[in-house]
Amino acid sequence: MVSTFIIALREGLEASLIVGILVAYIIKSDRRALLAPLWSGVIAAVALSLGLGLILSRTSGGMSEHSTALFAGTTSLLAVALVTWMVFWMKRSARFLRSELHGKVDSASLTGPVALAAAAFLAVIREGLETALFIYSNFRTVADTKSSLIGLTLGFLIAISLGYLIYKSSINLNLSKFFKYTGVALIIVAAGVLTYAVHEFQELGWLPGANAYAWDLTSSIPNDSVTSAALGGTVGFDTTTSWLQLGIWALYLVAVLIPYLSKPRARQLTPA
Repeated sequence: MVSTFIIALREGLEASLIVGILVAYIIKSDRRALLAPLWSGVIAAVALSLGLGLILSRTSGGMSEHSTALFAGTTSLLAVALVTWMVFWMKRSARFLRSELHGKVDSASLTGPVALAAAAFLAVIREGLETALFIYSNFRTVADTKSSLIGLTLGFLIAISLGYLIYKSSINLNLSKFFKYTGVALIIVAAGVLTYAVHEFQELGWLPGANAYAWDLTSSIPNDSVTSAALGGTVGFDTTTSWLQLGIWALYLVAVLIPYLSKPRARQLTPA
C-alpha cells in the first residue's frame, strides 16, 4: 500500500502540476478557446496510460511460467530505468518547467489546436506511461493486491487535490522539498523492483546464485503475511533473498542516491 501510494502521489502530482500550469497560462493570456484542445490531449494521454496498464495485466495473465518470468523481469528493469531517469530529470528541470510549458503553449497556439492537443498529450503521457509501467512492476512484488489498490487510489486522489489547490493558490507547498523526498522514496521502491527483476532472471537461469540465500525467513515471516507484503512493497524485502539480490539492491541505492542527493557544482569562472 505504501509503495503504490508514493508512486501515485508523486507521479499524479507531477501530471496535475503540468496540467495546472498549462491551464493557468491559457486563462491568464485570455486564450480560453485553447482549453478544449488542451483537455482533449490530456484525456487522450490518460486513456492511453490506462490502456497500457490493462495490456500489461492481460498480456502477463496468459503466459507460460517461463514467459511470465521473462516478461516480469524485463518490464521491471524498464520501469527502474524510467523512474531513475525521471527523478534526475525532475531534479534538473523543475526550476525551468513553468517557462518551458509556457513556451510550448505559445508555439502550439500559433500552429493550431491540434498542435496544442499534441503538446498537452506529450506533456502528460510521459508521466502516465511511466506510472503504468512502474505500478505494474510494483504490483508483481506485493502479495496484498487489495491494499495496494487502496494506496494507489488514495495517492491519485491526494495528488489531484493538491494540484488543484496549488492551482487555486490555496496552499503553499514547497515543491522542491516534496519532489526531493518523494524522489528518495521512489528510488528505494525502484531498488525493490530491481531485486524482483534479479530474482526472475535467476529463476530463468540467466543469473547465478538463485539458492545462495543471504537469509531465509519464511519460517518466521510467511510470504502471505502483512509484514512480508508491507516490506516487499516498500523496500523490496523478500523472505528468501539471495546474495546477488542483496548486493545489487545495495549497489543501486549507493550509485543512485549519492548523485541524486548531492548539490550541483557551482560553475567556476575562468579568468580572461
